[in-house]
Amino acid sequence: MRRWQPDALVDAVMAKRNVGTRIADAPVVVALGPGFTAGVDCHALVETQRGHHLGRVLLEGSAGPNTGVPGSVGGESARRVLRAPAEGVFRAVRAIGERVQAGQVVAYVDDAPIPAQLDGVVRGLIHDGLQVHTGMKVGDVDPRGVAADCFTISDKALAIAGGVLEAILYLSRKLVFDEAGKTS
Repeated sequence: MRRWQPDALVDAVMAKRNVGTRIADAPVVVALGPGFTAGVDCHALVETQRGHHLGRVLLEGSAGPNTGVPGSVGGESARRVLRAPAEGVFRAVRAIGERVQAGQVVAYVDDAPIPAQLDGVVRGLIHDGLQVHTGMKVGDVDPRGVAADCFTISDKALAIAGGVLEAILYLSRKLVFDEAGKTS
């Protein structure tokens, strides 16, 4: 049986905590957001919290804490997030990019409806059939209302991806030079 041996591992689980990633999992381990400590759990950490430090690479220390408050988009934060009203199985009745109005049902958890809290377009949804728990984030509505934006990479995702690439390139190069120094 072949063992998976990646050159780099990126923990982008979005659990807002470390669910098992170890610094020894690969020669280069990069983690995203809260719950990790660079130099302990991973070689590098990329900040995921909106603001001045979004996408920055940390080689020591921790990311900003999970505030539990979503970042503001189009002047809205908490109201744009769709949350499971109960424990059960998720089922969407609207699609990503579809325009919705406040009060309109976007999805269900079993028989419990999940209405949009504001007008906009459905920006994200989890997969149908997933088991969810009460209060779990299951999607979001973008109040800016531009459906085309739902099918392109967001400013936040671009900043985080750039940080991941920077971390991998820096750490990979550092490994090469460290190895070259050992053999000289």
